[in-house]
Order: sequence, then C-alpha cells, then structure tokens
Amino acid sequence: MSRPAPAPDGLLVLDKPSGPTSHDIVSRCRWLCATRKVGHAGTLDPLATGVLLVGVGRATRLLTHLVGADKTYRATVRLGEGTTTEDAQGKFTQTTGVPDRDALLADPQPLRDACNALSGELMQVPSTVSALKVGGKRAHARVRDGEEFELEARPVTVHAFELLDVQPAQGASGTEVLDLDVRVRVSSGTYVRALARDLGGSLGTAAHLTALRRQAVGGFTLASATPVDELVEAREGGALPASMPVLPMGEVARRVLPVAQLDEELTGRVRNGQQVTLPEPPAWARVDAAGRVLSGPRPPLSADGRAALLGPDGDLVAVVEPSGQRWKPVTVFPPATPPARRLPPCSD
Repeated sequence: MSRPAPAPDGLLVLDKPSGPTSHDIVSRCRWLCATRKVGHAGTLDPLATGVLLVGVGRATRLLTHLVGADKTYRATVRLGEGTTTEDAQGKFTQTTGVPDRDALLADPQPLRDACNALSGELMQVPSTVSALKVGGKRAHARVRDGEEFELEARPVTVHAFELLDVQPAQGASGTEVLDLDVRVRVSSGTYVRALARDLGGSLGTAAHLTALRRQAVGGFTLASATPVDELVEAREGGALPASMPVLPMGEVARRVLPVAQLDEELTGRVRNGQQVTLPEPPAWARVDAAGRVLSGPRPPLSADGRAALLGPDGDLVAVVEPSGQRWKPVTVFPPATPPARRLPPCSD
C-alpha cells in the first residue's frame, strides 16, 4: 500500500485531553498528518487539558513566533493542602487547612483581594517541577531524584486573575479545604501552579492545582479547537491526512502578526532573503482576538516589533522586522512543495 500524501502545511488547533504529554500529542499528529515534520508551541502538563497549537510541515518554523503569545486558563486551586509538584500528582507537604474557612465562604472578598495582589507585573519563582534547566539538568528530574535546589525569580505578567467561584470540599488528605474556581490570563512563561502556590502562601496556608484547562493561546481559542480523539477516530475510519483541519499559514500569520501582501517581484526578493521597501502606503491588516480585522497604513506591530508578508496567493512568505525604512526577513518560508505526481505503471 502506498503512503498517503501528507497533510498541508499549517497549524492544528487541538483540544488536548488529560493524560498524554504534549510530546505524545506531537507523536500522534505525525501519524495523523503522515509527516515527521510536526512540533508544538507551548507545553501542557499531562493532567492539563485545552488548547495546544501544533505546527505541520513548513509551519513548524512559524511556532517560534507563537510561543510568546499570552495564554488564558481556567483552573481549580485547592486551598489548604500543599504538594511537592504543586498539583494533584505530588505528595502532600502541608495539610493545615484554611484559616477562617467559614468566614471566607461567607465573604470571599479577601480571596478576591489576594488574587488581585498577584496581578500585574511580578517576579515569579517558577515551579520546581518544570522543564527549566538547573546546571544542565531539568528541574523536574532533580525533584524526581530527591535533589534540593532553588530557582531564580523571573519577570512575568498576570493580566487578569479572576475568582469565579468558591466551594467547600474535603481534600484527599481528609483536610477540610476550599476549592477556588479561577480564570487567569498570563504572559508566556508564567506558571499557573506557582500562582496557586503563592496564592496559598499569601493567605497563610498552602495550595495546589487540581485542574487546569487552557482556554486560549493568543487568538486561538477552544471554540476553534478540535479534540485529538476525534481526529484519531476519523483517521482510523479511513480519513486521509489531507483532510486534517489545518489552518493555512497565511491565516495563522493574520491572527498573530500584522500582515501586508506583496506582488510577485517583491515576493521573490523577500524569499531570497533581501530587505525590501514596501509601496507607500502598504495596506496592513491584523485579526485581533475577537476576530475583527484591524487595518491601516501603519502596522499594528506585535510586541517584538515584527510583521508578516504574504504572497499574491495569500501564502506566508516571511516574518520581518523593521530595519530603517526597510523590512528585513527574520524567517523566510519557501513556497509549498506540490504533491509528488504518481506516474502510470509501465506496460510492455
């Protein structure tokens, strides 16, 4: 049996289930898309669910421009119990319960105040169970090996930390606890487990996450995400890789960067790595998180000052950055390779 044609280049917006690692999902997508050229933008812990962006083919080179996007999560913080991993998988380190538990149930305003105090620009000590390297070794591996170490605080931004609900509960240790339903919108590199830990500390107790669901990465939300199991079921039922719901690269660029369209001549020059001056005034456009198209003569630049250039066919040509009055290619994307043509069988 001949191997099926691979999925087109672009982005899969997936709804990751609880259990598999992000690397497991990438491995599954290599089979789904019939290509090894697959990667993801932003790890989700095994127990976490929600939006996972997976690049296919040429789009793997676009992932570096997606990992820095803000992220939105819905989480359950269990107040009154601490664990070694700051989530439900770890061993208990503290089971002291919640001071003034009944009073906080009656009036949760102190809880809201504590959430607000952890909003804005912060210096956050990352979770020790993380992929950060300490002396060349992953932090989570050092924790697993019983090593003691400290991580340095790093600057993060918590754009929003909302308390949605408070419920009494009994923890796995038997302790009377409070479960806080929260929603956070944070900069890339922020650890929600560390936010839970610090929230507990500010309230005179311990805390850990019992649930975490990523609702959005930049403008990519759960509303447009496809459950991984649905794609596996379809593929096992005979669906071809070419039918995977891959967002074209030009559309992905519109959602994360301001874009301008080039003619054939400028497209060729940019793909050759040349700096270019765009016609005046170029028609810049960008799709915001609400799906609205913002346009004008000046690019609504991304946080890192970069933009994207599309060819006449709408395909992504390059990510660029300003260089004086010109635009300098940062990442150039060659044109898509057409599927291999199958020759008819030879006959004598």
